[in-house]
Amino acid sequence: MADEYDEEFGELGLVIGDFNIPSRASELPPQFKDLLVPNKVQYVFCTGNVGNRETTDWLKTLSGNTHLVKGDFDESKDIPETKIIQIGSWKLALVHGHQIVPAGDNESLYTFLKEMEADVLITGYTGVAKVSTVEKKYILNPGSVTGGFNGQQKSIPSFLILEFKKEKIQVFIYTLDGDVKIDKQELLLQK
Repeated sequence: MADEYDEEFGELGLVIGDFNIPSRASELPPQFKDLLVPNKVQYVFCTGNVGNRETTDWLKTLSGNTHLVKGDFDESKDIPETKIIQIGSWKLALVHGHQIVPAGDNESLYTFLKEMEADVLITGYTGVAKVSTVEKKYILNPGSVTGGFNGQQKSIPSFLILEFKKEKIQVFIYTLDGDVKIDKQELLLQK
C-alpha cells in the first residue's frame, strides 16, 4: 500500500533562485509569498543569488531539507558552488550557472551535467524559467523568483515545483505575468 501511495503522490521540491534582494528587487511578489509557505514541500533547491540573510532564513523555513548553492553575488563563504542530491532513483546536480560559459547554453550545461554524473541539472543565472531535454538528461532553470533585472531585461517572476515519483518527475512551472500561471512538463528517468 505504501508503494501505491508514493507513486500516486510523490514528494515535492521547490526550485527557486535569483532573488537578488535587495539589490534588484525589494521582496518576493506577494502572489508567490502566499503560495510558498512552510511544510508544503519536502525539499528546497536554491540556485543562489538570494541577496540577504532574512531571505535565506525564510527559505530555510519552507523545508528542513534545503539545498543552496552560491550565486555570483552571494558573499557567504559557507555556501558551496555545487551540490549533488540523491532523491530516490534521481541524481540532481545544483549550480548557480555563472560558472558555465556561455551562460544558459544547453551544450555547455549538458557537458557540466555529464561531469557531475547526474540525471538532472538545476541551474539559474539567466533569469528565465526553462525546462530542457538534452541527450536523455534534463536541465531545469527556475528563472528569477522576483523578476529582478538579469543584466539585459526584466524577467517574468518564476519558480518550479517538482513532484518526484519513482520513474518520473512532474515539473510545474509557476510564472507571474499579471496572474499566476502554471505550466506542466514530465521528465522520465533514463538509465
